[in-house]
Amino acid sequence: MSPGREGPWISVVAAVMIVFLLEAVGFAQAKNFEDVRCKCICPPYRNITGHIYNRNVSQKDCNCLHVVEPMPVPGHDVEAYCLLCECKYEERSSNTIKVTIIIYLSVVGALLLYMLFLLLVDPLIRKHDPYTQPLHNEEDSEEMRPQVDSAQARGNTVLERVEGAQQRWKKQVQEQRKTVFDRHKMLS
Repeated sequence: MSPGREGPWISVVAAVMIVFLLEAVGFAQAKNFEDVRCKCICPPYRNITGHIYNRNVSQKDCNCLHVVEPMPVPGHDVEAYCLLCECKYEERSSNTIKVTIIIYLSVVGALLLYMLFLLLVDPLIRKHDPYTQPLHNEEDSEEMRPQVDSAQARGNTVLERVEGAQQRWKKQVQEQRKTVFDRHKMLS
């Protein structure tokens, strides 16, 4: 591709990524996430079912008396009920989570755009070569393929160099197959 054609593609990809990132940040800011909480897991007690309570309190207030509201048991059973509850203080960084998700989605989006770009551009770059054909048989594949000038076989683009290396590798494999099958025939 010429350098003039790459500019519009890069700007389109950049514009799509910026819009995508702004939407993701806007969505993340629309929700109000708290970074600290106290989580109390209370098992079933007498005729009361188990329940999980969450509340935003400081670490020193992370206990059953400050978190469990409304208290499901009467006043004289509160202490026994609270002894069964397991309370944990939890911290998280929602900004780190947001940034990690944005980076992950950006990488996935960039890879999807790159795949789409390759799907659209690959047929234009790859030229149909009438000299290449699938391998049919070890003996007649060499005779059927016409010889191509070595100057034409070696291209300047990366794709042509890779295809040339692939053709050389296929030729080496065919020669090895012939050698192995000939030796096998001679031995038997």
